[in-house]
Amino acid sequence: MTPFPISEASPVAFAGPPPRETDVVVLGGGVIGVCTALFLARKGRRVVLCEKGRIAGEQSSRNWGWIRQQGRDPFELPIMVEANALWTELASQTNVDIGLVRSGVTYLAQDASGMADYAAWLPHAQAQGVDSVLLDKRDLARRFPELAKAGFAGALTTPSDMRAEPWVAVPALAGIAVREGAVLVENCAVRTLDLVGGRVAGVYTEAGRIACSDVVVAGGAWSSLFLRAHGVSIPQLSVRASVGATEPVALPHAGAAAGKGFAFRTRADGGASLAAGGYHEFFVGPDALRALPKYGPYLKDNPFGTRLLPGAPKGYPDAWGTKRHWAGDEVSPFEAIRVLNPKPNSRRLQRVARDVERVFPEVGPIRYRSIWAGMIDVLPDVVPVIDRVASVPGLTIGTGMCGHGFGIGPGMGRVLADLVCGDDPKHDLNRFRLSRFTDGSPMELGPAL
Repeated sequence: MTPFPISEASPVAFAGPPPRETDVVVLGGGVIGVCTALFLARKGRRVVLCEKGRIAGEQSSRNWGWIRQQGRDPFELPIMVEANALWTELASQTNVDIGLVRSGVTYLAQDASGMADYAAWLPHAQAQGVDSVLLDKRDLARRFPELAKAGFAGALTTPSDMRAEPWVAVPALAGIAVREGAVLVENCAVRTLDLVGGRVAGVYTEAGRIACSDVVVAGGAWSSLFLRAHGVSIPQLSVRASVGATEPVALPHAGAAAGKGFAFRTRADGGASLAAGGYHEFFVGPDALRALPKYGPYLKDNPFGTRLLPGAPKGYPDAWGTKRHWAGDEVSPFEAIRVLNPKPNSRRLQRVARDVERVFPEVGPIRYRSIWAGMIDVLPDVVPVIDRVASVPGLTIGTGMCGHGFGIGPGMGRVLADLVCGDDPKHDLNRFRLSRFTDGSPMELGPAL
């Protein structure tokens, strides 16, 4: 069985070296960067993806493995519907079983207030032709009798939602990208942009300069640090989320489900991935202090969903001692930590296991075979930045997926490829514009589902 998650100890699959010239350089080998490289190659562009550590080494192999349309921001939803179809198409183009299963996603409501929130979101699904259904207590008992035994007020369920094994799926997508002409290079940090007359002329990597006319920043938790060094400021922060993989367990749902304080999805090995739904941990650093005013609406909406921790470990993107400025011929912070591998919150994960055992006593004792954590890139309105940077011609940003990136990755990759090429992205991207943080727009939160 493939070890998970991917880490710095994982073998290098794409050793390079990078070419000295290309059309587009993509920074970051997570699902967004990999899918962007794939669709750029399909559009006939020469593309080089540089990853400072390992493909999918950070959050792209550490996430829950959900591929969900359910609960998405209304402006994300059309892209996610496209992504849902693309996952099925791409899974058939690799000789690797990525664990893709159309097993549905179900949200469980504790009370009438939760049902009202689900009902308010449902019209967005109906407008996009998504098969989401609101289940009252009686419907829940008929459709998911094992879930209904726990006394929930009802549920929102989307049968067409899927799941996959992220530590297998993202490297498999990388394989498709390489077969279609993209060049992927691991252990190759991009240190700085090379700007000539204010526009992109290339990048300086630890392996030397690559000439190019376009750069896509899809660096996840590292994006803000890289962009700020070039005068582009986004209020992106990173939060720690812990996940556990259980030994085989008979859960009362074949797909993914979430209730108060817990979330789970079944896996191909008979176990499940468990996490604390709606809970994450945040290391306070200098970017946090700068961005705090933007996060006011989020903190007001979810005051108990974030645990504050004093300071990030040495070398993390927003650690107090992390360098903010460096030259292209200097070792950068991106080389100091090849793969973010935060220590998981084992106590919280044990609590999640106990909560699941309490709600569903028939599953018996839950034992973890492995636990891990990842750093999720977040923005104050819980939607990403997908935009060209007007002040730096040739620079495109695809970051801040807010924990939603794995599922939507193929759709966002296709959109970013169109943006780079000046083509119609086929979706309304105004919600994701960079300028929303500086043009006086209020922070409008995405659905807290």
